[in-house]
Amino acid sequence: MTSVREVIVTPVAFPDPPLLNSAGVHQPWALRAIIQVRAADGSIGLGETYGDAPHLALLTRAASAIENLDIFDLAGLVAKIAEALGAADAPDRHGLTGDSTAAKTLARVVSPFEVALLDLQGQAIGRPIYDLLGGKVRDRVPFSAYLFYKWAGTDSWGPALDPAGIVAQARSMIDQYGFESIKLKGGVFPPDEEIAAIRALRDAFPGLPLRLDPNAAWTPETSIKVAEQTEGLLEYLEDPTGGLAGMAEVAALAPMPLATNMCVVAFADLPEAIERGSVQIVLADHHYWGGLRACVELAAICRTWGIGVSMHSNSHLGISLAAMVHLAAATPQLTYAVDTHTPWQSGVDVVSDPLVISGGAATVPDTPGLGVTLDEDKLAELHDNWWRCGIRERDDTAYRQSFEPDYVKLRPRW
Repeated sequence: MTSVREVIVTPVAFPDPPLLNSAGVHQPWALRAIIQVRAADGSIGLGETYGDAPHLALLTRAASAIENLDIFDLAGLVAKIAEALGAADAPDRHGLTGDSTAAKTLARVVSPFEVALLDLQGQAIGRPIYDLLGGKVRDRVPFSAYLFYKWAGTDSWGPALDPAGIVAQARSMIDQYGFESIKLKGGVFPPDEEIAAIRALRDAFPGLPLRLDPNAAWTPETSIKVAEQTEGLLEYLEDPTGGLAGMAEVAALAPMPLATNMCVVAFADLPEAIERGSVQIVLADHHYWGGLRACVELAAICRTWGIGVSMHSNSHLGISLAAMVHLAAATPQLTYAVDTHTPWQSGVDVVSDPLVISGGAATVPDTPGLGVTLDEDKLAELHDNWWRCGIRERDDTAYRQSFEPDYVKLRPRW
């Protein structure tokens, strides 16, 4: 059987606009790590993950541990990485997935290597990754326009700090990509201002589903009031408040479903969430759930309990986009348009022909493996960015404090 001959972990950085959220504002460079797993026959499997320094250190330990592993031995992959990491626990610097644990750290480290091995497996048998996940249930994967309040920057999008700016941003994004649903990242301004933005979006795009995600910036009481005032406007309300208990309190009174990528982020969270009725939709993310197969397992559990499935996004490149498309293509329960940061990349990527979002969706590739190819020149350029940018960990709060020294991250804030 084909085995792993070499593993290369390359940190990269690419320009990121000043996107605002409940933790602060995006730094000017987004960090990622690109994984190349070279098999004995010379073929290369690709993975992509977070690029923060503590995570990079663990990726390097994992890379050494899986040399000579059979590319089809995914159980061995998890076992070898678990042995290499031991009790290592790298905190989530993105501030989204709750308290860090060794199990969560292991899931984040395993994920890009699993994707790379699935890429190799697909190449070896001449089948796309979705066939390794159970087969294709849709030919095109719909995505949602992901709107942010943002400062003016060197990007081409311009500022968006009020309802008019948000509507203009949505119009530009929809004109370019054809999105047929809209998500607004909230938790930045007082709730009344963000409700006004949702109403402005509804007036401008009367036929498109809307979502609002304040990243747990509100108390349960505030969340209930916002839910009441947005009745009939939102497809779902995402993480209005923190914790399973708080979400259950809101869910009991909210007229729309509640979604999460913050309070249900590991399998251990599911029993309590189900018992409390905390959420009606879980946003899968293979980067921190433990890989593509783990997300398929998550979707099966959600189907059993009547919970919907959507998909979370963080700043990412084309390898992650391809992995997300394969996962969505093979997951019947994933019936909501997928989140993506692709428009915010402004075309920067490490793959030679990234998947294209047009008409609001990406066509699922039918070529073996992931269906994307690494561009070595682009990889070198983005790796050089990493060396030059000087950023080694994402910290939205500290970056905002460099402009507003009195800014404090508060969850809840309202």
